[in-house]
Amino acid sequence: MLFQPLTTTSIQLANRTVMAPMTRSRADGANTPNALMAEYYGQRASAGLIITEGTSPSPNGLGYARIPGLFNEAQVRGWKQVTDAVHARGGKIFVQLMHTGRVSHAANLPAGAEVLGPMGTASPGQMHTDSLGMQPRSTPRAMNETDIAHAVEEYATSARLAIEAGFDGVELHAANGYLIEQFINANVNQRSDAYGGSIDGRNRFALEVARATAAAIGAHRVGIRLSPYGVFNSTGAFPDVEPQYLALVQELSRLGLLYLHVLDHSAMDNYMSAPPVSTAFKLQLRAAFRGLFIVAGGFDRTRAEEALKAGHADLVAFARSFIANPDLVERMRTDEALNTMDPATFYTPGPKGYIDYPALAA
Repeated sequence: MLFQPLTTTSIQLANRTVMAPMTRSRADGANTPNALMAEYYGQRASAGLIITEGTSPSPNGLGYARIPGLFNEAQVRGWKQVTDAVHARGGKIFVQLMHTGRVSHAANLPAGAEVLGPMGTASPGQMHTDSLGMQPRSTPRAMNETDIAHAVEEYATSARLAIEAGFDGVELHAANGYLIEQFINANVNQRSDAYGGSIDGRNRFALEVARATAAAIGAHRVGIRLSPYGVFNSTGAFPDVEPQYLALVQELSRLGLLYLHVLDHSAMDNYMSAPPVSTAFKLQLRAAFRGLFIVAGGFDRTRAEEALKAGHADLVAFARSFIANPDLVERMRTDEALNTMDPATFYTPGPKGYIDYPALAA
């Protein structure tokens, strides 16, 4: 089933593999996509669906060095190179909108931007800056309701720009401890106003972003990524985690979003021993959502086929294996060996470890 097409009234995909979003830090100094990125994504266009690296809808969300944005016309032009390259090779591509929120350092932000979050509490740990090396994460300013409304509109505006840039749709990054999950997660969000203090309060920001984005470009062009039980960026499980995510997904389903993308950190060796998202809970989420269901987290061809055949998913996302294997789909189809990835070049500037992995045809 992995290599069979998927056709719905909203989207047609050549196969059921998804290239998962992965930060690669190759944008230029103005956080603008470039020809190098166009080549990288174009090489991987045989995926049924490509979801780009996290891309900020706001200057305030550019928390990491050299990540791309999508909030001005130069960035639209840069991304147009990428979408043209993917479409020329028959692929489909969504942009993942990722506001880093408190997972940030001020040295990575452009002039005039600031570190924001649901609370005025710094995210523990350090992060790389090109100008200062490794630094403790900056303390954010707690967002007031005006800030929240502005951020919601930034997501909607970025979604409109995504369509202008030629993307087939957008994915809202509500996982891995970034801004949307910072509101969802009770370990991070200790607010006592309408954006915290209860399941409905903590879900409110995510739903406002999803609603505004769907209104901007159509719900059939919007997906969302969640990571219940994830521990990245000091999130982690909390009381009522399952009732909260079920309530969130039920509301997202009512909006008519195209897909729900669920990431299970437990299968990933770099996510600090996260507990698994149980099969039973994934099936509850799947039943609660009327659109397409994508699973991610440690899949290979065998496990992907099993998930599809069991009806546990419509699509399966692969992450790091796409880094070293631009033709991953063909390699899995023909049982060819995979290239070995070079982790030292995951986030470094330039083409090495980015566009120089060989394809079978080479």
